[in-house]
Amino acid sequence: MKQFYAMVYARTMEFVRDRGTFFWNLLFPVFLVLGFAFAFSGSGNALFKVGTFGAPAQAALDSAPTAAAAPSSFLGIEQAQFIPYDGRSPDSSLEAALDKLRRHELDMVVDFQSQSYWLNALGKNASLLHRLLVADPGMAGFKEATVTGKPIRYVDWVVPGVIAMNIMMSCLFGVGFVIVRYRKNGVLKRLKATPVSALGFVSAQALSRFMIVMLTSIVVFAGTNAFLHFRMAGSWGTLLLVASLGIVSMLALGLVFAARLKSEELVNGLLNLATFPMLALSGVFFSLEGSPKLLRVLAEPLPLTQVLRAARKVMLEGAGLVQIGPELLYLGAFSAVALVISALLFKWE
Repeated sequence: MKQFYAMVYARTMEFVRDRGTFFWNLLFPVFLVLGFAFAFSGSGNALFKVGTFGAPAQAALDSAPTAAAAPSSFLGIEQAQFIPYDGRSPDSSLEAALDKLRRHELDMVVDFQSQSYWLNALGKNASLLHRLLVADPGMAGFKEATVTGKPIRYVDWVVPGVIAMNIMMSCLFGVGFVIVRYRKNGVLKRLKATPVSALGFVSAQALSRFMIVMLTSIVVFAGTNAFLHFRMAGSWGTLLLVASLGIVSMLALGLVFAARLKSEELVNGLLNLATFPMLALSGVFFSLEGSPKLLRVLAEPLPLTQVLRAARKVMLEGAGLVQIGPELLYLGAFSAVALVISALLFKWE
Protein backbone atom coordinates (compact mmCIF):
# COMPACT_ATOMS: atom_id res chain seq x y z
CA MET A 1 0.00 0.00 0.00
CA LYS A 2 2.92 2.36 0.59
CA GLN A 3 4.00 1.83 -3.01
CA PHE A 4 0.45 2.48 -4.20
CA TYR A 5 0.04 5.70 -2.17
CA ALA A 6 3.48 6.89 -3.33
CA MET A 7 2.51 6.46 -6.99
CA VAL A 8 -0.86 8.17 -6.48
CA TYR A 9 0.84 11.08 -4.73
CA ALA A 10 3.56 11.36 -7.39
CA ARG A 11 1.08 11.41 -10.29
CA THR A 12 -1.20 13.91 -8.54
CA MET A 13 1.65 16.30 -7.75
CA GLU A 14 2.94 15.99 -11.32
CA PHE A 15 -0.44 17.22 -12.55
CA VAL A 16 -0.82 20.00 -9.94
CA ARG A 17 2.69 21.35 -10.60
CA ASP A 18 1.93 21.60 -14.31
CA ARG A 19 0.20 24.94 -13.88
CA GLY A 20 -0.86 25.32 -17.50
CA THR A 21 -2.65 21.95 -17.65
CA PHE A 22 -4.14 22.42 -14.18
CA PHE A 23 -5.74 25.79 -14.92
CA TRP A 24 -6.83 24.69 -18.40
CA ASN A 25 -8.81 21.77 -16.93
CA LEU A 26 -10.29 24.04 -14.28
CA LEU A 27 -11.07 27.25 -16.18
CA PHE A 28 -11.89 26.09 -19.72
CA PRO A 29 -15.24 24.44 -18.83
CA VAL A 30 -16.19 27.45 -16.68
CA PHE A 31 -15.68 29.85 -19.60
CA LEU A 32 -17.53 27.42 -21.88
CA VAL A 33 -20.59 27.20 -19.61
CA LEU A 34 -20.70 30.99 -19.11
CA GLY A 35 -20.29 31.51 -22.86
CA PHE A 36 -23.23 29.24 -23.68
CA ALA A 37 -25.32 30.89 -20.97
CA PHE A 38 -24.71 34.30 -22.55
CA ALA A 39 -25.00 33.20 -26.19
CA PHE A 40 -28.31 31.39 -25.68
CA SER A 41 -29.88 33.72 -23.13
CA GLY A 42 -32.36 35.02 -25.72
CA SER A 43 -35.76 33.64 -26.61
CA GLY A 44 -34.38 31.05 -29.03
CA ASN A 45 -35.64 30.22 -32.50
CA ALA A 46 -39.27 30.47 -33.57
CA LEU A 47 -39.69 26.91 -34.87
CA PHE A 48 -42.32 24.66 -33.31
CA LYS A 49 -41.34 21.28 -31.89
CA VAL A 50 -44.39 19.04 -31.91
CA GLY A 51 -44.60 15.60 -30.36
CA THR A 52 -47.02 13.36 -32.23
CA PHE A 53 -48.63 10.18 -30.92
CA GLY A 54 -50.59 7.88 -33.21
CA ALA A 55 -50.58 6.69 -36.81
CA PRO A 56 -50.43 10.09 -38.60
CA ALA A 57 -47.08 10.79 -36.91
CA GLN A 58 -45.33 8.32 -39.22
CA ALA A 59 -47.04 9.81 -42.25
CA ALA A 60 -45.77 13.22 -41.24
CA LEU A 61 -42.22 11.94 -40.93
CA ASP A 62 -42.25 9.91 -44.14
CA SER A 63 -43.34 12.93 -46.16
CA ALA A 64 -41.29 15.58 -44.33
CA PRO A 65 -40.95 18.49 -44.69
CA THR A 66 -44.31 18.99 -46.45
CA ALA A 67 -46.17 16.12 -44.76
CA ALA A 68 -48.66 16.06 -47.64
CA ALA A 69 -50.03 12.68 -46.55
CA ALA A 70 -51.03 13.98 -43.13
CA PRO A 71 -54.73 14.74 -42.64
CA SER A 72 -54.13 18.16 -41.11
CA SER A 73 -52.71 21.21 -42.85
CA PHE A 74 -50.93 22.18 -39.62
CA LEU A 75 -48.71 19.12 -39.96
CA GLY A 76 -47.55 20.38 -43.34
CA ILE A 77 -46.05 23.72 -42.27
CA GLU A 78 -42.30 23.99 -42.76
CA GLN A 79 -41.83 25.91 -39.49
CA ALA A 80 -42.63 22.84 -37.37
CA GLN A 81 -40.49 19.85 -36.48
CA PHE A 82 -42.47 16.71 -35.74
CA ILE A 83 -41.14 14.11 -33.32
CA PRO A 84 -43.02 10.77 -33.23
CA TYR A 85 -43.78 8.88 -30.02
CA ASP A 86 -44.95 5.31 -30.66
CA GLY A 87 -45.42 4.06 -27.10
CA ARG A 88 -43.05 1.10 -27.55
CA SER A 89 -40.90 2.16 -24.61
CA PRO A 90 -41.27 4.46 -21.58
CA ASP A 91 -39.18 7.13 -23.33
CA SER A 92 -41.53 7.13 -26.34
CA SER A 93 -44.82 7.07 -24.44
CA LEU A 94 -47.43 9.78 -24.46
CA GLU A 95 -46.63 10.61 -20.83
CA ALA A 96 -42.96 11.07 -21.74
CA ALA A 97 -43.99 13.53 -24.46
CA LEU A 98 -46.19 15.43 -22.00
CA ASP A 99 -43.30 15.60 -19.52
CA LYS A 100 -41.16 17.19 -22.24
CA LEU A 101 -44.00 19.63 -22.92
CA ARG A 102 -44.08 20.58 -19.21
CA ARG A 103 -40.32 21.24 -19.36
CA HIS A 104 -40.77 23.34 -22.54
CA GLU A 105 -38.70 20.90 -24.60
CA LEU A 106 -41.76 20.56 -26.86
CA ASP A 107 -44.19 23.30 -27.87
CA MET A 108 -47.13 20.98 -28.40
CA VAL A 109 -48.22 17.34 -28.19
CA VAL A 110 -50.84 15.84 -30.52
CA ASP A 111 -52.52 12.48 -29.85
CA PHE A 112 -54.31 11.30 -32.99
CA GLN A 113 -55.73 8.25 -31.24
CA SER A 114 -57.75 10.24 -28.71
CA GLN A 115 -58.19 13.27 -31.01
CA SER A 116 -56.53 15.57 -28.46
CA TYR A 117 -53.69 18.03 -28.29
CA TRP A 118 -51.88 19.67 -25.40
CA LEU A 119 -50.23 23.07 -25.06
CA ASN A 120 -48.07 24.44 -22.27
CA ALA A 121 -49.95 27.34 -20.73
CA LEU A 122 -46.63 29.05 -19.93
CA GLY A 123 -45.02 28.35 -23.31
CA LYS A 124 -43.93 31.27 -25.46
CA ASN A 125 -45.69 29.77 -28.50
CA ALA A 126 -48.86 28.58 -26.76
CA SER A 127 -51.06 31.52 -27.80
CA LEU A 128 -49.92 31.42 -31.44
CA LEU A 129 -50.36 27.65 -31.67
CA HIS A 130 -53.84 27.92 -30.15
CA ARG A 131 -54.91 30.39 -32.84
CA LEU A 132 -53.41 28.28 -35.63
CA LEU A 133 -55.14 25.13 -34.45
CA VAL A 134 -58.52 26.77 -33.87
CA ALA A 135 -58.44 28.17 -37.42
CA ASP A 136 -57.28 24.87 -38.96
CA PRO A 137 -60.13 22.77 -40.40
CA GLY A 138 -57.92 19.69 -40.22
CA MET A 139 -57.86 19.94 -36.42
CA ALA A 140 -61.64 20.29 -36.09
CA GLY A 141 -62.96 17.96 -33.43
CA PHE A 142 -59.67 17.80 -31.53
CA LYS A 143 -59.93 18.52 -27.82
CA GLU A 144 -57.48 21.05 -26.36
CA ALA A 145 -55.84 20.61 -22.98
CA THR A 146 -53.05 22.44 -21.19
CA VAL A 147 -50.17 21.56 -18.90
CA THR A 148 -47.88 23.81 -16.92
CA GLY A 149 -44.26 23.62 -15.98
CA LYS A 150 -41.19 25.72 -15.38
CA PRO A 151 -39.16 26.23 -18.55
CA ILE A 152 -35.68 24.74 -18.89
CA ARG A 153 -33.01 27.13 -20.11
CA TYR A 154 -30.50 25.99 -22.68
CA VAL A 155 -27.72 26.40 -20.12
CA ASP A 156 -29.58 23.98 -17.79
CA TRP A 157 -29.62 21.44 -20.59
CA VAL A 158 -26.07 21.99 -21.85
CA VAL A 159 -24.16 22.10 -18.53
CA PRO A 160 -24.12 18.28 -18.14
CA GLY A 161 -22.68 18.11 -21.67
CA VAL A 162 -19.91 20.58 -20.91
CA ILE A 163 -18.96 18.86 -17.65
CA ALA A 164 -19.08 15.42 -19.29
CA MET A 165 -16.98 16.66 -22.20
CA ASN A 166 -14.35 17.94 -19.78
CA ILE A 167 -14.43 14.59 -17.96
CA MET A 168 -13.97 12.70 -21.21
CA MET A 169 -11.04 14.80 -22.43
CA SER A 170 -9.32 14.82 -19.02
CA CYS A 171 -9.62 11.07 -18.55
CA LEU A 172 -8.73 9.90 -22.04
CA PHE A 173 -5.77 12.19 -22.56
CA GLY A 174 -4.78 12.37 -18.88
CA VAL A 175 -4.36 8.60 -18.64
CA GLY A 176 -3.88 7.35 -22.19
CA PHE A 177 -1.42 9.99 -23.35
CA VAL A 178 0.55 10.12 -20.08
CA ILE A 179 1.15 6.37 -19.84
CA VAL A 180 2.28 6.22 -23.47
CA ARG A 181 4.68 9.08 -22.74
CA TYR A 182 6.03 7.16 -19.75
CA ARG A 183 6.57 4.12 -21.95
CA LYS A 184 8.32 6.16 -24.65
CA ASN A 185 10.58 7.94 -22.14
CA GLY A 186 11.61 4.68 -20.42
CA VAL A 187 9.83 5.41 -17.12
CA LEU A 188 7.81 2.20 -17.31
CA LYS A 189 10.96 0.20 -18.10
CA ARG A 190 12.54 1.48 -14.88
CA LEU A 191 9.38 0.77 -12.87
CA LYS A 192 9.39 -2.78 -14.18
CA ALA A 193 12.63 -3.37 -12.27
CA THR A 194 10.94 -2.35 -9.00
CA PRO A 195 8.48 -4.41 -6.89
CA VAL A 196 5.63 -2.37 -8.41
CA SER A 197 3.09 -4.56 -10.20
CA ALA A 198 1.33 -3.59 -13.42
CA LEU A 199 -2.04 -3.67 -11.65
CA GLY A 200 -0.77 -1.42 -8.86
CA PHE A 201 0.74 1.08 -11.29
CA VAL A 202 -2.35 1.29 -13.50
CA SER A 203 -4.67 1.50 -10.46
CA ALA A 204 -2.61 4.33 -8.99
CA GLN A 205 -2.74 6.25 -12.27
CA ALA A 206 -6.50 5.75 -12.49
CA LEU A 207 -7.16 6.72 -8.86
CA SER A 208 -5.06 9.87 -9.14
CA ARG A 209 -6.86 10.96 -12.30
CA PHE A 210 -10.24 10.06 -10.77
CA MET A 211 -9.65 12.36 -7.79
CA ILE A 212 -8.40 15.19 -9.99
CA VAL A 213 -11.28 14.97 -12.47
CA MET A 214 -13.92 14.62 -9.76
CA LEU A 215 -12.55 17.59 -7.81
CA THR A 216 -12.32 19.84 -10.88
CA SER A 217 -15.82 18.81 -12.01
CA ILE A 218 -17.29 19.64 -8.60
CA VAL A 219 -15.49 23.01 -8.52
CA VAL A 220 -16.63 23.88 -12.05
CA PHE A 221 -20.24 22.88 -11.38
CA ALA A 222 -20.44 24.62 -8.00
CA GLY A 223 -18.70 27.74 -9.27
CA THR A 224 -20.97 28.21 -12.29
CA ASN A 225 -24.07 27.17 -10.33
CA ALA A 226 -23.45 30.03 -7.89
CA PHE A 227 -24.14 32.47 -10.73
CA LEU A 228 -26.49 30.58 -13.05
CA HIS A 229 -28.56 28.51 -10.57
CA PHE A 230 -28.99 25.34 -12.61
CA ARG A 231 -32.18 23.32 -12.46
CA MET A 232 -31.67 20.37 -10.10
CA ALA A 233 -34.81 18.25 -9.79
CA GLY A 234 -33.13 15.07 -8.56
CA SER A 235 -30.68 13.99 -5.89
CA TRP A 236 -27.15 15.34 -5.63
CA GLY A 237 -25.98 11.91 -4.50
CA THR A 238 -27.45 10.26 -7.59
CA LEU A 239 -25.80 12.84 -9.83
CA LEU A 240 -22.47 12.23 -8.06
CA LEU A 241 -22.86 8.49 -8.72
CA VAL A 242 -23.47 9.16 -12.42
CA ALA A 243 -20.36 11.36 -12.57
CA SER A 244 -18.29 8.71 -10.79
CA LEU A 245 -19.31 5.94 -13.18
CA GLY A 246 -18.76 8.30 -16.10
CA ILE A 247 -15.21 9.03 -14.94
CA VAL A 248 -14.47 5.33 -14.40
CA SER A 249 -15.77 4.40 -17.86
CA MET A 250 -13.62 7.08 -19.53
CA LEU A 251 -10.56 6.06 -17.51
CA ALA A 252 -11.08 2.45 -18.54
CA LEU A 253 -11.35 3.47 -22.19
CA GLY A 254 -8.17 5.55 -21.91
CA LEU A 255 -6.31 2.59 -20.41
CA VAL A 256 -7.23 0.46 -23.42
CA PHE A 257 -5.43 2.91 -25.72
CA ALA A 258 -2.48 3.19 -23.34
CA ALA A 259 -1.99 -0.54 -22.77
CA ARG A 260 0.55 -1.23 -25.54
CA LEU A 261 1.15 1.84 -27.68
CA LYS A 262 4.50 3.64 -27.62
CA SER A 263 4.01 6.39 -30.21
CA GLU A 264 2.56 9.63 -28.83
CA GLU A 265 1.47 10.66 -32.32
CA LEU A 266 -0.45 7.43 -32.85
CA VAL A 267 -2.20 7.50 -29.48
CA ASN A 268 -3.09 11.16 -29.99
CA GLY A 269 -4.75 10.30 -33.29
CA LEU A 270 -6.59 7.31 -31.84
CA LEU A 271 -7.83 9.32 -28.85
CA ASN A 272 -9.11 12.02 -31.18
CA LEU A 273 -10.77 9.30 -33.25
CA ALA A 274 -12.56 8.16 -30.10
CA THR A 275 -13.54 11.60 -28.82
CA PHE A 276 -14.89 13.21 -32.02
CA PRO A 277 -17.77 10.70 -32.52
CA MET A 278 -18.79 11.14 -28.89
CA LEU A 279 -18.71 14.93 -29.18
CA ALA A 280 -20.77 14.81 -32.38
CA LEU A 281 -23.26 12.04 -31.57
CA SER A 282 -23.70 11.94 -27.79
CA GLY A 283 -25.73 15.13 -27.50
CA VAL A 284 -23.16 17.35 -25.82
CA PHE A 285 -24.36 20.65 -27.34
CA PHE A 286 -27.60 19.69 -29.10
CA SER A 287 -30.28 17.03 -28.82
CA LEU A 288 -30.45 14.19 -31.33
CA GLU A 289 -34.19 13.86 -30.82
CA GLY A 290 -35.83 14.05 -34.22
CA SER A 291 -32.54 13.32 -36.01
CA PRO A 292 -32.16 10.37 -38.45
CA LYS A 293 -32.54 6.99 -36.78
CA LEU A 294 -29.08 5.87 -37.95
CA LEU A 295 -27.40 8.61 -35.89
CA ARG A 296 -29.33 7.64 -32.78
CA VAL A 297 -28.40 3.97 -33.28
CA LEU A 298 -24.70 4.87 -33.65
CA ALA A 299 -24.82 7.09 -30.56
CA GLU A 300 -26.43 4.50 -28.30
CA PRO A 301 -23.32 2.38 -27.44
CA LEU A 302 -21.11 5.41 -26.74
CA PRO A 303 -20.42 5.78 -22.99
CA LEU A 304 -20.78 9.56 -23.13
CA THR A 305 -24.34 9.11 -24.44
CA GLN A 306 -25.26 7.07 -21.38
CA VAL A 307 -23.60 9.54 -18.99
CA LEU A 308 -25.43 12.52 -20.47
CA ARG A 309 -28.77 10.76 -20.61
CA ALA A 310 -28.51 9.74 -16.96
CA ALA A 311 -27.26 13.16 -15.80
CA ARG A 312 -30.03 15.03 -17.62
CA LYS A 313 -32.66 12.67 -16.29
CA VAL A 314 -31.46 13.39 -12.75
CA MET A 315 -31.07 17.16 -13.15
CA LEU A 316 -34.04 17.96 -15.38
CA GLU A 317 -36.56 15.20 -14.66
CA GLY A 318 -35.76 14.30 -11.05
CA ALA A 319 -35.03 10.66 -11.92
CA GLY A 320 -33.83 8.25 -9.25
CA LEU A 321 -31.69 5.13 -9.34
CA VAL A 322 -34.50 3.02 -10.78
CA GLN A 323 -35.10 5.34 -13.72
CA ILE A 324 -31.42 5.58 -14.63
CA GLY A 325 -30.68 1.95 -13.81
CA PRO A 326 -30.12 0.88 -17.46
CA GLU A 327 -27.57 3.66 -18.01
CA LEU A 328 -25.71 2.82 -14.78
CA LEU A 329 -25.61 -0.89 -15.62
CA TYR A 330 -24.28 -0.15 -19.09
CA LEU A 331 -21.53 2.11 -17.75
CA GLY A 332 -20.55 -0.49 -15.16
CA ALA A 333 -20.39 -3.27 -17.73
CA PHE A 334 -18.50 -1.08 -20.21
CA SER A 335 -15.93 -0.16 -17.56
CA ALA A 336 -15.43 -3.78 -16.51
CA VAL A 337 -14.92 -4.99 -20.08
CA ALA A 338 -12.53 -2.13 -20.92
CA LEU A 339 -10.48 -2.75 -17.75
CA VAL A 340 -10.14 -6.46 -18.54
CA ILE A 341 -9.01 -5.67 -22.09
CA SER A 342 -6.47 -3.12 -20.88
CA ALA A 343 -5.10 -5.56 -18.29
CA LEU A 344 -4.67 -8.28 -20.92
CA LEU A 345 -2.95 -5.93 -23.36
CA PHE A 346 -0.76 -3.99 -20.94
CA LYS A 347 3.03 -4.17 -21.30
CA TRP A 348 5.82 -2.20 -19.63
CA GLU A 349 8.03 -1.66 -22.67
